[in-house]
Amino acid sequence: MLRKGSILLGMLLVSVVAFGQNNERKYLRSGNKLYKDSTFVKAEVDYRKALDQNPNSTDAMYNLGNSLLMQQKAKDAMEQYVAAARVEKDKKKLAEIYHNMGVILQSSKQLPQCIEAYKKALRNNPKDDETRYNLALAQKQLKDQQQQQQNQNQNKDQKQDQKQEEKQQNKDQQDQKKEEQQQNQQQQQQQDQNQMSKENAEQLLKAAMQDEKDVQDKVKKAIKVQGRKLDKDW
Repeated sequence: MLRKGSILLGMLLVSVVAFGQNNERKYLRSGNKLYKDSTFVKAEVDYRKALDQNPNSTDAMYNLGNSLLMQQKAKDAMEQYVAAARVEKDKKKLAEIYHNMGVILQSSKQLPQCIEAYKKALRNNPKDDETRYNLALAQKQLKDQQQQQQNQNQNKDQKQDQKQEEKQQNKDQQDQKKEEQQQNQQQQQQQDQNQMSKENAEQLLKAAMQDEKDVQDKVKKAIKVQGRKLDKDW
């Protein structure tokens, strides 16, 4: 969870203080009061004014990041945390910065980066139980995410295998159908050839019978003719 109430205000020297530092402290105090009253937009304005007075103020950067985050401006908040982490030397403050960076990364499902941010926070403050809890939760979420991704990949592979198997089955069915069509075509051709052979045989038989009849008719005709001639001679 985000440390909503964790507002950093560096200790300023009680001795002679420069005018710019006085203004920075004034704007930080004003921003902190507005932040506690949940007036985050106005708090943002004062924190930016504090940064105008001291661009290297990690307190202003961190508090500005918090006010932006409360306005759902996570990207802008992260920029402020990153800038503060580059400059800040105090370990406790660094732990606070990395903790909130982890919260943003965790909410956006960037779990590996989130885990690294929490680890950095714990390196700077090993006694922070809240960060340790967030780290354990993020690690579990990452494990679940990886398992889910693995299951999705397995399902994808199974679907691809099933699709390939169905494709092969369709091909086998098409090949079988084509083979059956070829066999049917060959059988039909054979039947046609057999039918033609039978018809040819019948035609040849009829032709032969007709030829034989013609021969017999000619013989009979010749016999009749000869018979008439004998009758006439007698």
